[in-house]
Amino acid sequence: MGRFDQVRANLRRAYLQRLENARAERAAADAAEALDGVLVLGEPEPELAPGHPSTMSRDDAEVPHGLRIAAAWSWRLLVLVAAVAVLLWLVGRLKTVLIPLSIALLLSALLAPMMGVLRRRMKLPPSLAAFLVLITGLAAVAGVLTLVVSEFVAGFPALSDKAADGVQQIQDWLTTGPLHLSGRQLDATFDAATTWLGENRGSLTDSAVSTATATIEFLALLFLVLFVTFFFMRDGKRIWYFLTGVLPTPARDPIRRAGEAAWLTLVAYVRATVLVAFIDALGIGLLLVIINVDFWFPLATLVFLGAFVPIVGATVSGAVAVLVALVDEGPIAALVVLIGVIAVQQLEGHVLQPLIMGRAVSVHPLAVIVAISAGVVLAGIIGALVAVPLVAVLNTGIRHLVSHRHEPPPDAVVVSSD
Repeated sequence: MGRFDQVRANLRRAYLQRLENARAERAAADAAEALDGVLVLGEPEPELAPGHPSTMSRDDAEVPHGLRIAAAWSWRLLVLVAAVAVLLWLVGRLKTVLIPLSIALLLSALLAPMMGVLRRRMKLPPSLAAFLVLITGLAAVAGVLTLVVSEFVAGFPALSDKAADGVQQIQDWLTTGPLHLSGRQLDATFDAATTWLGENRGSLTDSAVSTATATIEFLALLFLVLFVTFFFMRDGKRIWYFLTGVLPTPARDPIRRAGEAAWLTLVAYVRATVLVAFIDALGIGLLLVIINVDFWFPLATLVFLGAFVPIVGATVSGAVAVLVALVDEGPIAALVVLIGVIAVQQLEGHVLQPLIMGRAVSVHPLAVIVAISAGVVLAGIIGALVAVPLVAVLNTGIRHLVSHRHEPPPDAVVVSSD
């Protein structure tokens, strides 16, 4: 091949290479135009303002970072407060239904061990086992109430005479003591009390009518509680699985396991409360028997029932025991009973509660006080009764959900390469 042919071949190769490069550049440009079209059709990425990566515009960049954080926390807290307010409003509107459900849940937790024994060991069907447990519980409560009422009726005349003597002693002390009140002043006081009773007779009569209405409502509430307790014991697990079946599929199993853990906490709480209440009633009852105070059995029963309302119940029932001892046996016996009540409360607070209740559920005393106060405001005495178990159940359920939370795998997180 001559020199001319070599030059022509080189020129041809250069031309073909340039043509191939031009085609590649044209294809790259077409691809870039197509990508720009897709980006235009989608949402454009926000332009972050300089200064901080959290600012979405230049106006946000002018606001101090601390103020932006405070505003973000503020509106989120307002949403939470609004949600809590709506929840409390619903509870207030539906407390006629929620109170029987709460009491039935507590009774079901109390009777659950006996129900389990009848189901596992005696192989009884669920309906028969629940019926027998409920009838046994009703018989025990009726027997205790019968003993309390009969003893109160038998001893009330003697107690009223002693109370009258106590009132006479108080009158003598007011006239001969350091106050030196005259008989005319005492008569004026009693006349004022009599006048007040005469003027407020109508309101007292209305109160009696409202008391009768409340008695009817109490009977209806009692039948509803018994009815709900029966079905909670018989179909409790099926009801729980039905309620959680409406949740999204990923949330069903965690919520169900958390509910089962909360139920075990409720059962343990009720058992521990019954044991602590029995020890308190036994201690104060023995002290009243030793001092020979009348109504020792009703007072011990009152202490037992009062122990179900932590802190407040023991104080109120102990004060009633001291007052009865004061009327029945005098100030020395009342002082001894007061010392005994304080000793039992200290034993409960420093030994029984940490040893027995601490194993069942761990709730801070501040949370207990706040829960009892909120329960009293929303539903009175029954609200105070169910407030602490509700807090214990929520505490266990939330802790279980947090401790068993599944984190997403690393490959499920999209990380930008920019």
